[in-house]
Amino acid sequence: MDFLEEHEIPIVISVFSVSIVAFLLFSKKPKGCIDPDKYRDFKLVKRTQLSHNVAKFRFALPTPSSVLGLPIGQHIICRYFYNIKMSTTGMFSSLITLLVVVFKIRGTDSQGQEITKPYTPTTLDTDAGYFELVIKMYPQGRMSHHFREMKEGDYLSVKGPKGEFKYRPGDARAFGMLAGGSGITPMFQVARAILEDESDKTKLDLIYANVTVDDILLKASNYVFKEELDTLATKYYGRFKVYYVLEQPPKGWTGGVGFISKEMIEEHLPEPAFDIKVCFHPNMFLDEAKCMGWVTCQKEQVYLFVSD
Repeated sequence: MDFLEEHEIPIVISVFSVSIVAFLLFSKKPKGCIDPDKYRDFKLVKRTQLSHNVAKFRFALPTPSSVLGLPIGQHIICRYFYNIKMSTTGMFSSLITLLVVVFKIRGTDSQGQEITKPYTPTTLDTDAGYFELVIKMYPQGRMSHHFREMKEGDYLSVKGPKGEFKYRPGDARAFGMLAGGSGITPMFQVARAILEDESDKTKLDLIYANVTVDDILLKASNYVFKEELDTLATKYYGRFKVYYVLEQPPKGWTGGVGFISKEMIEEHLPEPAFDIKVCFHPNMFLDEAKCMGWVTCQKEQVYLFVSD
């Protein structure tokens, strides 16, 4: 009995120490797979065509538990990994493939310039082992051409994170968001991250504009964004609202019609205030933001997303 009493405190201390070490090891945030200064290559493991000009690309990370390491609201810079296609076979073809891998031969456009473009993944670091990009491929887009030609097994070069957006839970009482077309992807990433954080009570209001109903990315009939957005709006009722606007609406459409107007913004987004933050693409919605006085807000209240 004396022996047990004599050794009781050291045993408790040892168990406590082991528990602390285990907690630190298992609760430590995994290190990201990207570098802000150096391009790293990721293999395309799945391509899903969502419409005639939109596809979802899934890229594998080094291990099933790896995370991309992208902070909320920031983006990556993509550079296409050139896949040499030759009619040669045998040893010469294998040598060419080896040179491509070893020396990282990169793709260039017809003018001999390397093609890079910023994109925002639709996945978060809670999605371990992979990251996904939903890409709208424009007819004259240089990077669009490369994505259009990409096949499963090809590689994409990526570096990051990039961007000025630095979000912390509780930074704002509410967010007002304006998005159009593929510009929804950074908004979707931010919305999902905020809503899935149980400790974050921030409210979000989004106006999402497109030409036709088939242009709504994350749409129910072909995955792209409407189903995903509607699911978030239903699951987080009272915290997230989305208002759709179509330039060419179908018969029976109950959302907004035409272009985003001052009246729509007044009705569906929060008024400027010290505890309100706003997100929009400056090239698309600067006039709309001006009409609501948003551009006169403090710099830290306005986030301009220029990726995608």
